[in-house]
Amino acid sequence: MSLFLGLDIGTSAVKAIIVDAEDREQASAVAPLPIDHPHPLWSEQQPDAWWSASAAVLDHLAAEHPKLMSGVAALGLSGQMLGVALIDAAGRPIRPAPLWNDGRAGAECAELDVKVTDFAGIAGARPMPGFSAPKILWLSRHEPEALKRTRCILLTKDYVRLCLTGEAISDRADSSATLLMDTQAGTWSPQLAEACGISTDLLPELVESGAVGGTLRPELARRFGLRTNLPIAGGAGDNMAGAIGAGVVCAGDAYISLGTSGVYFVANDRFVPARGQGMHTHRHAVPDLFGQHGCVLSAASALNWVAGILGVVSIERFLAEIEVADLSPADVPVFSPYLGGERTPHDDPLATATLSNLRGTAGPLHIGRAVLEGVAFAIADCHDALTEAGASIGTIALVGGGARSRFWGQLIATAIDRPLLLPPLALLGPALGAARLARQASGGGLSDASDRPDMIMLEPSAGWRSGLEERRAIYRQHYVKSPSENICKAKDTYV
Repeated sequence: MSLFLGLDIGTSAVKAIIVDAEDREQASAVAPLPIDHPHPLWSEQQPDAWWSASAAVLDHLAAEHPKLMSGVAALGLSGQMLGVALIDAAGRPIRPAPLWNDGRAGAECAELDVKVTDFAGIAGARPMPGFSAPKILWLSRHEPEALKRTRCILLTKDYVRLCLTGEAISDRADSSATLLMDTQAGTWSPQLAEACGISTDLLPELVESGAVGGTLRPELARRFGLRTNLPIAGGAGDNMAGAIGAGVVCAGDAYISLGTSGVYFVANDRFVPARGQGMHTHRHAVPDLFGQHGCVLSAASALNWVAGILGVVSIERFLAEIEVADLSPADVPVFSPYLGGERTPHDDPLATATLSNLRGTAGPLHIGRAVLEGVAFAIADCHDALTEAGASIGTIALVGGGARSRFWGQLIATAIDRPLLLPPLALLGPALGAARLARQASGGGLSDASDRPDMIMLEPSAGWRSGLEERRAIYRQHYVKSPSENICKAKDTYV
């Protein structure tokens, strides 16, 4: 029996799963990851923490499931996108890596927009805080000595690949999101790299997501009980790997992910650069396809935040109580989930969350429901932005940790007025996509959106529609654009 190992280096945890050729989960392991916020707008992780957590889950599988590990035919990688790991000549990280939700590079975004004519036409998206290119320009300005010592710049999963294989390699899908690539051509762009103060010599070799991108070091094969020369797939960023896990492999297929952030991803067989509304277009992990993205920076993290404020012990129980509670719509507040700024549709790292329309009758369950609805409204903003940009959206799958709540899924279905499909493997997410890419790297195929047994359909609720529309109208009034000069100066306040 052929087995495939998927390793997903997320923001809050690393997850590994072993699946068979039919995607049946055989074993899994999870290890947490810490996040540092040394200044407002900053969000960083130590690259060595990615490797330590990855090694921990592989050690656990080796100890608990040695027979399964010995049968793994290939390993696939997925990871949080946009992280910037500066690596020195010895293969060691030089500084903590700024993450996808780091908002310090507002001024650099504005500068890149001016320096490069039709930036989005080349890269697929306008420069936005959190993306790799403006963060690299920020580093070149504020930490030039670190850049001088740098011999390679790697994304999150690719630093783990370096530790596993000793090779600096990335895939074209994840790399296209750095905004350093000619996305349509699938090659690094000297023009974009130069605008960020670096040379393409610092960027890794590129392979396809389903191709072999290195082999496992012999000493690690022995440590983890894996076969010698185990092939490691090129892999993909978590958005693209999540699409593969959801079966989104044909033009028009889409998925919504409720993870730390919220992602709305639509596969397209045309390259449609995103020139506004905080959207972005990157290469898909499937050759000849592109992914149009909308992103909500705080999704499940907003639920975790309010649970912490309210002293909620079990989020699952909290969700169940919200679902069965007989809440008057007039008593449900209105929440905008801009706890860490917002990308789609506002492209504003300084956007702030709001909670309004509070009454004295509102309790924890009312506030919890408001947060669920606020995230649903933000997803609906993504839906509107994508359709206005001409995205042709067919079936929509719901995946990620938040997909455990069918109630939340139905709120989203109602907000966008579209049914959502709940795949049986929805909770496996990017780790499953990584395992499927491992299968492809060893000669197998990918599952598509029509290959979904026992599909559950979440239909819009006619009874909720009117109330949600009224509260979304209030929600839309919450956002006030941050002055551009504040965004540009934000980095200077906390350096």
